[in-house]
Amino acid sequence: MTTYTNPILDADWSDPDVVRVGDDFYLTASSFGRVPGLPLLHSRDLVNWTLVGHALERLEPEQQFTTPRHDCGVWAPSLRHHDDRFWIFWGDPDQGIFQVNAPQIRGPWSRPHLVKEGRGLIDPCPLWDDETGEAYLVHAWARSRSGISNRLTGHRMHPDGTSLLDAGKTIVDGDRIPGWFTLEGPKLYQHGGWFWILAPAGGVETGWQGALRARGFFGPYAERIVLEQRDTDVNGPHQGGWVRTQGGEDWFLHFQQRGAYGRVVHLQPMRWGADGWPVIGDDGAPVAVHPRPGLPAQPPAAPATDDDFPGGRFGRQWQWTANPGAGWATQHSGDGLRLACVRSGDAHDLRRLPHVLTQRLPGMPCVVEVELRLDSPESGARAGLAVLGDAFGWIGLECGPDGSARLVHRFAVAAADRERDASRGCPAPRGRARLRIEIGAGARCRFSYDVGAGFVPSGPVFAATPWRWVGALLGLFAVAPEGPGPAGAATFTQFRISAR
Repeated sequence: MTTYTNPILDADWSDPDVVRVGDDFYLTASSFGRVPGLPLLHSRDLVNWTLVGHALERLEPEQQFTTPRHDCGVWAPSLRHHDDRFWIFWGDPDQGIFQVNAPQIRGPWSRPHLVKEGRGLIDPCPLWDDETGEAYLVHAWARSRSGISNRLTGHRMHPDGTSLLDAGKTIVDGDRIPGWFTLEGPKLYQHGGWFWILAPAGGVETGWQGALRARGFFGPYAERIVLEQRDTDVNGPHQGGWVRTQGGEDWFLHFQQRGAYGRVVHLQPMRWGADGWPVIGDDGAPVAVHPRPGLPAQPPAAPATDDDFPGGRFGRQWQWTANPGAGWATQHSGDGLRLACVRSGDAHDLRRLPHVLTQRLPGMPCVVEVELRLDSPESGARAGLAVLGDAFGWIGLECGPDGSARLVHRFAVAAADRERDASRGCPAPRGRARLRIEIGAGARCRFSYDVGAGFVPSGPVFAATPWRWVGALLGLFAVAPEGPGPAGAATFTQFRISAR
């Protein structure tokens, strides 16, 4: 029997939730402040996944996401299929609980609808009771916004998913469960005559996965720890979703926090014990290698990373760091991503730029390469390849006062730091360079460049860092100092990520 190895998604697909429709499995994840949001992944075997689209074209309200808000926006979505439609509910910790829906996974998706307004409302999950016709919603709380945490609130919901029918009631108070803290991320189900809530507690890096059950939605709930680290190297293990295959097998997908690599996704076997409680993993411990689900064999697949940018378009794996503006990327007749050198007063701090095009940092050692051409008459205009987190480093080209381009390599290691030179750089004939980042264990990055004589190492090793909730990102950007008129453009070609 063939096996699979965890993690099945070795990059930052944070807070995953999963649903099966027929022979197809679909997964969504948190996207925080990146645009487009709510990624949509597809699989037929729960092991091989591809990115097929996004459910959220832009973050709303628009004016709140014109600049980067890296740890805000879309938190912990729940994905469900009901009444021949796909539904996604999520919490924006500063606004409330939103919902979008669509007849097909590829859309068209509705615009975000605010189901419940309020600060600190996070991790919502709906449930439609097909026997009674009633609908429910459960959510958790963010202490940073509300002063409340470690509890789950339940509501009756209008069956059309647009509004809640009551003020809500605490259905699980984690403070009353000895040893439990930071109860969050609830996923709501019905099984065997019980209402079930699968929810993690104990914190992202050190906690466990809990199961809670009650005969009625509003409780009272009994609890049990059903997945914990034990003697494995899977810290957490944290928040995820249960799915049953068409053949009746049960599986659980969850994330593991891995620092700069973000929250990678694991697949665990699941069964129902003789006492009616779920047993996840190897009798409650995460598995590293396990026989594959009993589903038809599929060819190997993973979310795309490489891109030739045909016609100037970029693939689904790319996201802006805020709602995009007109003219940031230009379509054309050839290959290559053409980014305008957008003028900005924050040109020396990539963390503040909304026009950085990003994708997830791979969780395994790899080599990242891209070709860059800078066409700008503007002194101080620059473009490059970046590793972006709470600290950032980038290598690329900058236009000098005489109009010539130089290779530059810069970094900032603390939130308050302005960027500093990591090397002295060199001239870049014809404004061209091939850029490379070799990413090793611990997300340690070595930068190098080729301006015509082969690759040359540049600067010291840079350790990538996450934001608070978001793993480090790879980014492409073009920027210029403030001033009147256009400032030229940069063209990126042949973006490649290869295993080391």
